[in-house]
Amino acid sequence: MAPKNKPPKAKNADAKTITGAEIVLRALADQNVDTVFGYPGGAVLPIYDAIYNQNAVEHILVRHEQGAGHAAEGYARSTGKCGVALVTSGPGATNMVTPIADAMLDSIPMVVLTGQVPTHLIGTDAFQECDTVGVTRACAKHNYLVKDVNDLARILHEAFYVATTGRPGPVVIDIPKDIQFASGTYVGPETIKHRTYQPRYEPKAQRIEQALELMKTASKPIFYTGGGVINSGPEASKILRELVEETGFPITSTLMGLGAYPGEGDKFLGMLGMHGSYEANNAMHDCDVMICVGARFDDRVTGRLDAFSPNSKKIHIDIDPSSINKVVRVDVPVVGDCGQALKALLEGWKEKKKKTPSLKAWWAQIEQWRAFKSFDYPSSTEVIKPQFAIERLYELTKHRDDVYITTEVGQHQMWAAQHFKFSQPNHWMTSGGLGTMGYGLPAAVGVQKAHPDALVVDIAGEASIQMCMQEFSTAVQHKLPVKVFILNNEWMGMVRQWQQLLHGERYSSSYSDALPDFVKLAEALGGKGIKCDDPTKLDDALKEMIEYDGPVLFDCMVEKAENCLPMIPSGAAHNDMILSDIKGDEIDEAGKQLV
Repeated sequence: MAPKNKPPKAKNADAKTITGAEIVLRALADQNVDTVFGYPGGAVLPIYDAIYNQNAVEHILVRHEQGAGHAAEGYARSTGKCGVALVTSGPGATNMVTPIADAMLDSIPMVVLTGQVPTHLIGTDAFQECDTVGVTRACAKHNYLVKDVNDLARILHEAFYVATTGRPGPVVIDIPKDIQFASGTYVGPETIKHRTYQPRYEPKAQRIEQALELMKTASKPIFYTGGGVINSGPEASKILRELVEETGFPITSTLMGLGAYPGEGDKFLGMLGMHGSYEANNAMHDCDVMICVGARFDDRVTGRLDAFSPNSKKIHIDIDPSSINKVVRVDVPVVGDCGQALKALLEGWKEKKKKTPSLKAWWAQIEQWRAFKSFDYPSSTEVIKPQFAIERLYELTKHRDDVYITTEVGQHQMWAAQHFKFSQPNHWMTSGGLGTMGYGLPAAVGVQKAHPDALVVDIAGEASIQMCMQEFSTAVQHKLPVKVFILNNEWMGMVRQWQQLLHGERYSSSYSDALPDFVKLAEALGGKGIKCDDPTKLDDALKEMIEYDGPVLFDCMVEKAENCLPMIPSGAAHNDMILSDIKGDEIDEAGKQLV
């Protein structure tokens, strides 16, 4: 019998016998990968040796494997390309599970390369062994265990295809150490064609016609858009904007869809869902035709399912057929790429446009809801309100086209979504589905690496930033001038808010009483620290942060007990919102119901 790893006869002129580690690097280069985020260890040292001997792919050394995954996510989300992370076996792989699951829920294209113990030791509980394929099976789009070096090139190219096509997601390739040392045949990406995985991009004409018929009879329509529009590419956002203008329909967005339509656009109702605007949530509740584009009816959007848009006909456009009718039954399912479906709707609307119901009454109702200005908050000259801090950051940067915002997870994340008006796709990076604390700083590292001359700001909370604080050192080492803007209320803010509103003000383990001095911490890590607690001095401090040519940690002391409102309590309907006291009084006076 021939040795297992003996290279087969080359099938084309480009085939070349090289080591498995070299195959990895050549495949990455052929996939136009310029950056890998990773952390070395024994089971991937052959790959790191191959990295040392080439210049096509740059390696960014993080401080924790979780940071590598989130950095790859930030890189991918801000560019539309596939992010790549490289970690060792055992704890290296298990530390990657959180970003893999995060990328899966938010549909982020990512290829994760993990080392594995040599093939003959698999299953023996060897040092730093774990069943990476088994561990990641439930949270990755697909995964592979490479058993033959001659399969490695094919698997690598196939992984990029799977990660980036259809509904994007993370793909894991587990590579035993002996496979990295073995010699095998390299084949290029042009030889790869997946036989069974072929997503549908072109929507069925019949479904487009059915959608158009509903749209043309609607008197209270609304576009409900999600991250799928952004994943489809910049052209999809352009088409969406044109379709909104042609139809005159209002539009709202999920957390992941912000930027597909301009935040200051006159048809935009703001974000919807648990911390969405009063007008967006009421319009979703009262609409008669809903056009859902690239969203998945997440529970933070729908609220109580039996009260979700109870009188509407629903159109759902999604490239993932398993997402359709999974949560909400729809009337017109459209399987296909968001961009192509939107283009077909736009062409059909222009071509067959006829007299449609007037939307005057619908917009009049929306303007009444808008007039309550549900994101308003009591102003203060004594303390910095967190909403005010976000607004000032936005006002001081909105003239720039190169501003990218990442966030951690918590109140600050929702305030950023409410008060920072995104005008472009791919400029907002946040953890939506998994809600991963610690996401923002390493994601900002990935974004900054992809856009070295841009202004990249991680809007953070003082609790969440400590999850992956060590990645500030990564930014310093690699001269990536990320800015971390901490809204410091000395609480786990969202936990405290829920405990106040829903758990009888029993503040169990939600107070941070041993916080670091963030200014000294920034300096200790080689960056710049800034602190501000005075609203009259905030603009000057923000300008100092923006203009500094290096990593900055800005400790912005904000109102401690501020709640992020509006808020739909878990299990409530869209029109059952908790509002701020000042807004609640106005709505009561107008005869509206306030929960």
